Amino acid sequence: MFLPATRREMKRLGWSRLDVILVSGDAYIDSPFIGVAVVGRMLAAAGYRVGIIAQPDPASGADISRLGEPRLFWGISGGCIDSLVANRTASNKRRKQDDYTPGGRNDRRPDRAVLVYANLIRAHFPDTVPLVLGGIEASLRRIAHYDFWSDRIRRSILVDGRGDYLLYGMADYSVVALADRLARGRDPRDLPGLCHLAAEPPESAVVLPSFEETARDRDAFARAFMAFYRENDPVRGRPVAQRQDSRYLIQNPPWSTLSREEMDRIHDLPFTRDLHPLDAARGPVRALETIRFAIPTHRGCYGECHFCAIAVHQGRTVSWRSPASIVREARALTRHPAFRGTIHDLGGPTANMYGFECGKKLARGACPDRRCLYPRICPSLGVDHGPLTGLLEKVGQVPGVKRVIVASGIRYDMVMADTARGESFLRRIVQRHVSGQLKVAPEHCVDTVLARMGKPGVETLLRFRDLFLRLSRKAGKQQFLTYYIIAAHPGCRRRDMERLRAFALSRLRVLPRQVQIFTPTPSTISTLMYWTGRDPLTGEQCFVERSFRGREAQKQVLLRPRRRRRSARASPASAGNGNRASRSGRSRRRG
Repeated sequence: MFLPATRREMKRLGWSRLDVILVSGDAYIDSPFIGVAVVGRMLAAAGYRVGIIAQPDPASGADISRLGEPRLFWGISGGCIDSLVANRTASNKRRKQDDYTPGGRNDRRPDRAVLVYANLIRAHFPDTVPLVLGGIEASLRRIAHYDFWSDRIRRSILVDGRGDYLLYGMADYSVVALADRLARGRDPRDLPGLCHLAAEPPESAVVLPSFEETARDRDAFARAFMAFYRENDPVRGRPVAQRQDSRYLIQNPPWSTLSREEMDRIHDLPFTRDLHPLDAARGPVRALETIRFAIPTHRGCYGECHFCAIAVHQGRTVSWRSPASIVREARALTRHPAFRGTIHDLGGPTANMYGFECGKKLARGACPDRRCLYPRICPSLGVDHGPLTGLLEKVGQVPGVKRVIVASGIRYDMVMADTARGESFLRRIVQRHVSGQLKVAPEHCVDTVLARMGKPGVETLLRFRDLFLRLSRKAGKQQFLTYYIIAAHPGCRRRDMERLRAFALSRLRVLPRQVQIFTPTPSTISTLMYWTGRDPLTGEQCFVERSFRGREAQKQVLLRPRRRRRSARASPASAGNGNRASRSGRSRRRG
């Protein structure tokens, strides 16, 4: 049974009023991969009456008013993707398709959805209960941030959205704590994972340069962001305060990293893994087919790639579910009438980060002066693919499961660093869990660009490629690697893309087609570089390609056709290891 999205569903449950109404920029998919669904299920499990309004029409009050006014608060999310990323390309062109909208046509999610929905609620319920902002759009815009689409520094979304509170990160447990406080008439402003506005900063807070300072001084913006980034740790993080006009934004330290039992509790909730009938009547939602028969195993990432927001949103500490919980979910999937035997993905942000973590980090927080994977893998991390290998075996033995695919992509440097179990893990992946191609993300090959990205060098990639192909041949399978590449990242010039093209042809023996132009999104180190033209970790200036034409030209370096040789004899670059199929087949369709 879905959480109610209509008055009729409320009446069927005997409810005249809801405690919480959640508003989302996505269609209502009831899945553990969908943040609003998880938050709603967590609140319902705690005894609260929760309803969901998906993709309300901003031009009318009909959608936003259909469930009435909640007793405790409104929860507002732009959806699983920042609305501007969902709506616009890296060249700021309007996207025609939206995988989270019924029918696939991008016509229901407004730009800056969180702000639009907050204003919509205020217009139709002027003196209403608190507005609580959440989801990735609010989470990454919680302090003064650079906005690529307006090319300027913007205030916290809590200020611009006239919200009362902001819950950052995954918020599945913090939202229940907030509801409990509000239901009991208690002040929630000291809750971990919460942002609010105040007249003065607390004495213990790290005070950042103000919005006004960061808006006029890029060095001040850099100092503010790096201080904010350092405090984004649940163990050693301190409150952060930043003046926004006449008030201070107060960010409390993050919610604690979830235990295995807490992770299991989330995934034992009764998700239907389906699209609500109200949305289904408008057409299919493509995202559902990707996630319906996939199983999330963990959250968080210790990669801290500079262009990625996972470290700020999910955290740098990885938490994972128990094998028993994951096996229970696999059994539940086999009972779904549409299940045909294949689990489409078993993983997380990166599949092979399951089952191990640095003991020092768990006890004392993330190291302020070093990283887990870059420039080299820290020995304290204790990379161990044994837990994931065992998990894959257990899930594969569930009656009704014919195949388990690892589609999330893997960190090849971690595989090569695990001298005890890395090769045996990859052997199992090659033999049983690859659907023709395995995703890896080298992003580039030029050392100076890789350093700006926080990514490892190419020698590890080449050793991994050779091992993957050798194991595939030994298994009697023709399988390929799909390489994900970023063009126009800070520090990257067109000549660097030409070097990448030459490297791909001569060493990888394939031209990668999964090429995306770097999009500066809020709260990443790469976006900080884009705005300031300086690497904050080294203090060095770096080239930034800012023109849309120049950025597109970098991408086209890899996409332009290869010249055909007149000789019928194949060149080494085209003969290679059979990767020609990845160019002409699935990889091209995905690109």
